[in-house]
Amino acid sequence: MFTTRPVLTGTFGMVGSTHWLASAVGMRTLEAGGNAFDAAVAAGFTLSVVEPHLNGPGGDVPVIGHRASDGRTFVVCGQGTAPAAATPLAFAALGVDVVPGTGHLAAVVPGAFGAWLDLLARHGTMTLAEVLAPAIGYARDGYPLVPAAARTIATVADMFTEHWPTSAEVYLTAGGAPEAGSRFANPALAATFERLVAEAQAAGPDREAQIEAARRAFYEGFVAEAVDAFVSGTPVVDATGSAHAGFLRGDDMAAWRASEEPTVAVPFAGVEVHKTAAWGQGPVLLQQLRLLDALGVEDLVREVVTAERHGLVAVGPTTELVHLVTEAAKLAFADRDAWYGDSGDVPLDALLSPAYAAERARLVGAEADGGYRPGSPDGREPVLPRALLEARAEAEGGTPGRTGGAPGGGLGEPTVSPIGLSPGDTCHVDVVDRWGNRVSATPSGGWLQSSPVVPGLGFALPTRAQMFWLEPGLPSSLVPGTRPRTTLSPAMVLGAGGAGFAFGTPGGDQQDQWTVPFLLRHLVGGADLQAAIDGASWHSTHVHGSFHPRTHTPRGLAAESRLGAEVLAALAARGHAVQDAGPWTLGRISAAGVRADGLLEAAANPRGMQGYAVGR
Repeated sequence: MFTTRPVLTGTFGMVGSTHWLASAVGMRTLEAGGNAFDAAVAAGFTLSVVEPHLNGPGGDVPVIGHRASDGRTFVVCGQGTAPAAATPLAFAALGVDVVPGTGHLAAVVPGAFGAWLDLLARHGTMTLAEVLAPAIGYARDGYPLVPAAARTIATVADMFTEHWPTSAEVYLTAGGAPEAGSRFANPALAATFERLVAEAQAAGPDREAQIEAARRAFYEGFVAEAVDAFVSGTPVVDATGSAHAGFLRGDDMAAWRASEEPTVAVPFAGVEVHKTAAWGQGPVLLQQLRLLDALGVEDLVREVVTAERHGLVAVGPTTELVHLVTEAAKLAFADRDAWYGDSGDVPLDALLSPAYAAERARLVGAEADGGYRPGSPDGREPVLPRALLEARAEAEGGTPGRTGGAPGGGLGEPTVSPIGLSPGDTCHVDVVDRWGNRVSATPSGGWLQSSPVVPGLGFALPTRAQMFWLEPGLPSSLVPGTRPRTTLSPAMVLGAGGAGFAFGTPGGDQQDQWTVPFLLRHLVGGADLQAAIDGASWHSTHVHGSFHPRTHTPRGLAAESRLGAEVLAALAARGHAVQDAGPWTLGRISAAGVRADGLLEAAANPRGMQGYAVGR
């Protein structure tokens, strides 16, 4: 089977991520004696510097960790909550009926910094100064700006100049947007990190006391004070086309802490697949695996992978497999939209039960379905947001539906477009160390194009509140103190005898679609990690986007052309609105773990020519 790179194998440690510098920093941390948790934190902070169009220290991050010493698998939730003053009535008073995708109104508590510190304090071994040193160096001395970041800055340069001067100060040069590959630095962010380290070291020699002091400085000290003053006192133009101050205050930040909680898991192909709970979209992957079990896709997968090993396309089996996976995604994501969220009672056990999957699998036919069909777990009737239903009605004529609100620069999450063409998406990192500890983390939010830089801090705030509905009574309705239903979706596979791997991908709503063919190829078809990542991918665009303006394409199916012209034509004949996304566009998966024989392994996505795995 063709692969772009070999699977890395070794005995000391492995790191895979969406940027080569983060992977190298993670490996540097392992070489310095750190464990997987230390390495993930160091790599994560590095990503927040070198991919500012994809994430930042003021963004969001969910983490799944596995501790080899006691076998515990856990989630660190770095998804910040809605401010106390952010209510549907408060938005209505402003004449705003949809949370905009940019600016202050969409700001929630920045959770990434607190989550990285929680992971470091509870499970790491290093000091904050040690894990922040590489990120400080890149922010202070510069790093090569990836083309996607340069394109993103150029896209919003006029908006920065006209409306967001604090962002212009950081990201624009005398000649305008910086060039791709140029040396780019963010001295303001370096100074913020250095001040946080100084606050930590002033707490004395105890490592955990230092970490707590830095956390307080961020959430109760100078960072929170700067955020409060900016959001409350400086209205900024957002996606509505008007300037608004925001609801986020220092008190909201002081009241929040990163939390640890159990994962949610289902068995599949002889292993357990672990995700976050339904405050995020993670369980939608588990629902799809349950559905595919019920649909009996194993023989199809093996036939497809066998053909791929010989450089062939098994047209009939591939067409059937893509069709079944796509229809399963439609059903699972309809349940996500009706049932998931942090503001209501989610019947998760029922949604993940084999009986429910068998019931839902009977809805899958030979043709592409054009409906949106959430189920009735435990006999409960689903309720979809009115705005979503209106968007579906608008789209019946073939025009992508949207839920309202005026378009504006830097809308929503910078994830891939429906056909896979976009400046970028989010970030991901996976780590395994020589003791068998594993980490999967998907940092995002605080995008340079979605929120203005906080003066003096060098970073932007998260705009994840756009994922709330202002309609009350839904599991994902805006309620102060609750988490928006994030798309960020790290994952962990656990097998027998300590085997298993961390994995994930950027990509918003597509994260829990692109990982399905990857898992099928690897766990069922027997392809190695790199071959499973390299295999041609696809996703449904019939699924509603989670980000303003929440577009969707009825029966839409984006597919890489490497599936073959015959397969794409056969899918179109079944009623799918097929969009050829090009040969190498969909997904940025990485993975790192422990094989059944105890060797460590890692692989990373070649698409976009940024992601790399390193290890020895």
